[in-house]
Amino acid sequence: MTRNAWTRWPSPEALGRAGVTPPRRLLAWVVRLLVLGVLLGGVFSSSRAHGWDTLIGVGVVLLAAATGWSFFRTTLQHRLWPSLAAVLLLEAVAIPAHSSGFRLLALAVWCGCVVIALERLPLAAGLPVVAVGLGLYGAVNNDSPLTTVITGVALALGGYTLRLDAEARGGAQRLLAQERAARAAEAESAALAERARIAREIHDVLAHSLSAQLVHLEAARLLIERGAGREQVLDRVVAARGMARDGLEETRQALSALRGELTPLEEFLTQLVGTAAAAEVAVTGERRPLTAEASQAVRRVAQEALTNVRKHAPGAKVRLRLDYGEQQVTLDVRDSGGPPGELAVAGAGYGLLGMRERAELLGGSLEAGPGEEGFVVTLKVPA
Repeated sequence: MTRNAWTRWPSPEALGRAGVTPPRRLLAWVVRLLVLGVLLGGVFSSSRAHGWDTLIGVGVVLLAAATGWSFFRTTLQHRLWPSLAAVLLLEAVAIPAHSSGFRLLALAVWCGCVVIALERLPLAAGLPVVAVGLGLYGAVNNDSPLTTVITGVALALGGYTLRLDAEARGGAQRLLAQERAARAAEAESAALAERARIAREIHDVLAHSLSAQLVHLEAARLLIERGAGREQVLDRVVAARGMARDGLEETRQALSALRGELTPLEEFLTQLVGTAAAAEVAVTGERRPLTAEASQAVRRVAQEALTNVRKHAPGAKVRLRLDYGEQQVTLDVRDSGGPPGELAVAGAGYGLLGMRERAELLGGSLEAGPGEEGFVVTLKVPA
């Protein structure tokens, strides 16, 4: 619910010193000292400026200064009744000061009360204070009625102008605080997204590496159960060891990729199929650099697809085709099929599911299923 403009306090940012530039703060202190000097000057320039009367005048000035400071503190805390009590006390103190002959002191206090009441109090509370101050000022002022009216209007406009200026500064401070909070939230969101990306990369690398190791270790277990020779079992264990070593290397590559140190994608795919005589790589379209996320997605899908071929159709021919289209890059991995291997049931089967989620995060897609001969995996990601 929007607060009524008549009962609304100026914001804490408007009443406080936040956002006030050092030159402006210096100017405020200069004005305060000038006002204090004018009040003291009014005391000593008065015809009553001698003996105890002078001490009384100085005491009134100090009391006014202390009361004004209290008023500024209570309005900053939005405490209505203490604020009203302080400003009314200021106006009341000026009455005996004027009666004692300190006319300039009284007029300055009443004028100051008009300005600060409009600047720092809710309008519903400040206007009565303004009316009292201007009434007292007009009752004792010796100027012409027109001059008194013009002075009163100028004081009211000055106080309200200061109020609007303070509100504008307070609004700017709130906007600045909101902008800083938004930037902090954006930075935190970016950090969380980066952590999620790093976690996803490391997870994919480890999942691929451990899955490949599981293939060979499961084969070793089957060979041992069947009483196979030592050399056959040793070959599988050595292969698992090599997979572990390759997994560490892939982890290093993934970390390098996260730092933007990516090897060319075509070179990576060639190395991936490397020594497999039954695998071939074809690249079509105009080659161009991809984003780190898109490049990593292609690499991980290629690794996962080849691992699945080794598990489910060992010995099958594999064809990898990377096509650079205008809007997207397509990776097509298909095998010639064949009898399922002994390790077809090894693993949890979540590899392609994770790859599909990765592709969808990039705004792409992944399709996997039987083809004309064997199994086909097709990845499409925006270029």
